[in-house]
Amino acid sequence: MKMIRKFFLYLLLSSAVFAQETPILFQKVRVFDGTKVIAEIDVLIQNGKIKEIGPNLAVGEAKVVDGAGMTLLPGLIDAHVHVHDAASLEQALLFGVTTELDMMMSPRLEQQLKQTDRDDRASFFSAGFPATVPGGHGTEYGLDIPTLRMPSEAEAFVESRIREGSDYIKIMYTAGAELPRMNPRPTLSKETLAAVVAAAHKNHRLAVVHIGSEMGARNAILAGADGLAHLFRGYSSPRDFGELVAEHHAFVIPTLSVLYSVCGPDSAGSKLVKDPLLSPYLSHEAKSRLKDTFPSARMNLVSCKAAPEALRQLKAAGALIVAGTDAPNPGTTYGASLHGELEMYVEDGLTPIEALTAATSSPAQAFHISDRGRIAPGLRADLLLVNGHPDENIKATRDIQAVYKGGVELERKRR
Repeated sequence: MKMIRKFFLYLLLSSAVFAQETPILFQKVRVFDGTKVIAEIDVLIQNGKIKEIGPNLAVGEAKVVDGAGMTLLPGLIDAHVHVHDAASLEQALLFGVTTELDMMMSPRLEQQLKQTDRDDRASFFSAGFPATVPGGHGTEYGLDIPTLRMPSEAEAFVESRIREGSDYIKIMYTAGAELPRMNPRPTLSKETLAAVVAAAHKNHRLAVVHIGSEMGARNAILAGADGLAHLFRGYSSPRDFGELVAEHHAFVIPTLSVLYSVCGPDSAGSKLVKDPLLSPYLSHEAKSRLKDTFPSARMNLVSCKAAPEALRQLKAAGALIVAGTDAPNPGTTYGASLHGELEMYVEDGLTPIEALTAATSSPAQAFHISDRGRIAPGLRADLLLVNGHPDENIKATRDIQAVYKGGVELERKRR
């Protein structure tokens, strides 16, 4: 799907704000370029972009970085977060997450943060307000959320979000996702879901649907959703799930980090707090958030066995898997949780290269963001330099040597 010019305006502006004074030359560095590994190569970045890749590049006036024993990756992309403030973006960048895709925030905050883009903050795109019904999911967080009740309201709703600056449309669809012994929230009808998806496409926007059940996932895909924001809870995944997603050319953001905090008993983030490569850069608040879980987990109400099974089905069918965490929900935090998410993908059946692809080129492909997610001439110099070989040991993404946003190296400070 082609995105309209307005969608790319922020892309162009954000690419133009960097003015890197001294070129940087990474010599004899191992490169994961977004899809594959290049064993040893030179990479030159200049004026915020990747200028050249090849063996034995001329040094010229460049600052030389010896890449021996290290791997250079595209900056990581977390495809499901909720940006609360500038500090959210600063923490993400500390952990090599150079772009965040927000799935719900006020348009006022979105505009404010985009107007004050800085070298020490991750870039971001946003859905703005989501499509939901009165009292539905998304209305419980204290924001004055516009809602809709019927299919005839879909087009006006989507056009309003676009005027506010939404880069894509997020839809809350919680059919079949009620937790036992908990009051279910109302949700969009299937007809209204389909109408919002159609309105998004008519206005050249992606439609990303929040789901919490296999039934909800299936309805969303059949309604024409471009992507699913979450895998689903439950004891098993139907055999045809991966094939259904692949046949409809959709993508899935698994968000295992938050799902396992729903199912419990221990949050997936608890292990990250103990990691010596991550812990020094986490605030006390972030550590507390990582250790937290949802009430459903503490009461042992639901199972997440379906999620890893569904992930393996997506892989087998060749469906597009896009990494995301749903930070800062309980059990998650900005930046650090994406490293845990990748580890869980590998534990649940992906290869390390497939996991890395899910956090680099795949989200760029899924969201039609053409200037990042890969290491190639002409693209943004959003880069992550790590010690070791993350394509062999996924936890090597945490051994961060340097982070670059638009060719500018971040000064990483411990908390």
